[in-house]
Amino acid sequence: MNAVGATTGTHAGESPVAMLGLGAMGGVLAGVLLDAGRDVTVWNRSAGRDEALVARGARRAAGVREAVLAAPTVVACLYDHASVHETLDPVAGDLRGRTLVNLTTTTPNESRQVAAWASQHGAEFLDGAIMATPDMIGTPGGSILYSGSRDAFDHGRGILDVWATSTFEGTDPGRASLLDLAMLSGMYTMFAGFLHGAAMVGADGVSARDFAARATPFLAAMTQAFAADAETVDGGDYTTVSQSLEWSDLGHLVRASEEQGVDPGPIAAVEALRRRQVDAGHGQDDFARIYESLRRR
Repeated sequence: MNAVGATTGTHAGESPVAMLGLGAMGGVLAGVLLDAGRDVTVWNRSAGRDEALVARGARRAAGVREAVLAAPTVVACLYDHASVHETLDPVAGDLRGRTLVNLTTTTPNESRQVAAWASQHGAEFLDGAIMATPDMIGTPGGSILYSGSRDAFDHGRGILDVWATSTFEGTDPGRASLLDLAMLSGMYTMFAGFLHGAAMVGADGVSARDFAARATPFLAAMTQAFAADAETVDGGDYTTVSQSLEWSDLGHLVRASEEQGVDPGPIAAVEALRRRQVDAGHGQDDFARIYESLRRR
């Protein structure tokens, strides 16, 4: 049986959990498990962050080894890839027969590396990408993507589903991270575009609040075009045109930014992608063809 349910006489969803890392997200994850009646042992590198959780019933571990040995399921929600190894390398031998759920934000290749490392030390591995803010954990709106061991995911649902809607994305340990970071790329690019627009109108005294009121419904409506662009990209045929690359010249947006005294960086980057395709002779193709400027070579 997978280690998530390895405790004798204990249902998988009720088995003890060791929580490593009690930052803004880790502390909330531990707290939600406590609210659900789970047995939780907590550890954090810096002292003091566990006090409220201990007062609510969590067990304080004096060190990482004590935490790991306290539960068949070990959850790491740490700062970065390096911190995962700094924390777990000294206790690697104690992970044998356990399940390691890594909720630390890592790149796809870093997730794959931790998975291989965990396997070498006899542990099941599940990588999780949290698609939620801390206040969404434990609510229907929260979502966490998982990849890696299907057995660990299936046996761990009693724990995982306490936090958020759990979705298994495949046995490639890097898939959840890849999807997470790709969506965040779109989000941050969108935010940068909004702030760029706010800076443009702000130069003429328009408040960001007023601009947001105008931009929000417009941008929300524009996201409906994602599905059509996705069909075009997946089909690889850009000759059915809704808006051609030549017609989509963004030079005037760059100039308008400069006239407002605003750094044109965000829109200039898109214009460079468009220009690359036009210069390659694809000016009559659909704007979605800038995907070809971006895709892995």
